[in-house]
Amino acid sequence: MSDTANRTNPDVHPLQAAIGVSLALLIVATWLVLHVGCVFFWPWTGATAWLAPLAIALQTWLYVGLFIIAHDCMHGSLAPGQPAVNRWLGRVALALYAAFDYDEVIVKHFAHHRHPGTADDPDFDDHRPQSFWAWYAKFFAEYFGWRQAIAIGALVLLYQAVLGVSLANILVFWALPALLSSLQLFTFGTYLPHRIALPPFADGHRARTNDYPAWLSLITCYHFGYHHEHHLRPGVPWWRLPAARRARDASTAPRASAVP
Repeated sequence: MSDTANRTNPDVHPLQAAIGVSLALLIVATWLVLHVGCVFFWPWTGATAWLAPLAIALQTWLYVGLFIIAHDCMHGSLAPGQPAVNRWLGRVALALYAAFDYDEVIVKHFAHHRHPGTADDPDFDDHRPQSFWAWYAKFFAEYFGWRQAIAIGALVLLYQAVLGVSLANILVFWALPALLSSLQLFTFGTYLPHRIALPPFADGHRARTNDYPAWLSLITCYHFGYHHEHHLRPGVPWWRLPAARRARDASTAPRASAVP
């Protein structure tokens, strides 16, 4: 996308690349600091035990952020007009998340956008769309396979055998937040937006938007719960989805009749 197109496209903020890259680097850096600090140096004492749930919750949220970074990179919305930056940051984010292959995940994600909520949607369970856990199991297996298991297993072996890291720290501050983040992503970014329920879907995107305020939307899934807006305008980055939702609400609000 050219600079001129960027300036005329309403889905592209003038500072979108600068803000997107800055936020991405902040999330990645914070994840790395917390990962290294907790996995390698966490001291299990009575004074620190009560802090562990807070560290787990924060690391879980940062894991979700890694995936959302990669997601925006797939749509080119993290750094519009800079495909190399999007590819590089997307690959780094997914590698840190769970050794995912960016080029493989992007194919599945675009299939999701082309066929949302159908048998051809890799994120959807058309056999058991009402079963949360069955759908989650399919969602998990769709992305986490033997290559990811081998890569993570090798890293765990390196951490333990070579670097002497405690297995308890690995399980509590690495494995547990990663698993919790997959559940968080599935719940707020896939199941709730795409489940079959009443009222019916508004259009062929087969996606719903939650009613959470912006602060709760950010905590739950980096605003990815504003999912209908994302399907309508996939070029809008995660941090601009609240504005996209407000704009759509304003456009669909009933107009007051003129007073004679």
